[in-house]
Amino acid sequence: RGLGHQVHKVDQEVRIVMSLGEAGVHGCDETHFNGPSDVVVAPNGDIWIADGHRGGNNRLVKFSSDGDFLLARGGCVGDESKEPGMFDDPHGIAMDSGGRVFVADRGNSRIQIFDQDGELEAIWTQFGKPSGLVIDSDDVLYAVDGLSGLERPGWRDNPGWEQGIRIGDAVTGWVTAFIPNRQPAPGAGIEFLAVDFDGNMYMNDLARVNVSKYVRFKP
Repeated sequence: RGLGHQVHKVDQEVRIVMSLGEAGVHGCDETHFNGPSDVVVAPNGDIWIADGHRGGNNRLVKFSSDGDFLLARGGCVGDESKEPGMFDDPHGIAMDSGGRVFVADRGNSRIQIFDQDGELEAIWTQFGKPSGLVIDSDDVLYAVDGLSGLERPGWRDNPGWEQGIRIGDAVTGWVTAFIPNRQPAPGAGIEFLAVDFDGNMYMNDLARVNVSKYVRFKP
């Protein structure tokens, strides 16, 4: 039995109660994914999925709470594009208090923002090359960037930008703080983060196989 290319819903006992996609089978239609990277659930239960890791699909997909396909934006394998509403490695997803859907369009070094109907509302480039996004209950946006400035043979990722966590206002788009990654890895490093109710941040590092905690400082 194949594995991967699925999104699972689990209950409090970590039992799978619903699965989207077909195990081990990739595709780009209403019932298949290719490298889904992140999920966010709307207050009404609708499910938004960033469908695509590097080499996979390049789209945003929405399902109802019952798993019925509702819409898709973007493209499939090989459809990477800088055009508004298209994607290149959509790697993270979050939702603000107004229901706007934020997608970390990592390959294009930007965040694209959509309404609940999948219509594009804004494109932000001030949060670096985001891999993971979190928006808290106060509409504070956290964007983790683990690729900017990374030098590879023949090219460089997002030159002129530093790796780290950019913190800002999800409503205005203002970046209010930056926490640099003091030990950049020679490859894909920090990609996802979580924020607890006290504002403490937990950030993973794929290259070093660890999780770092940043404690919120209140003067």
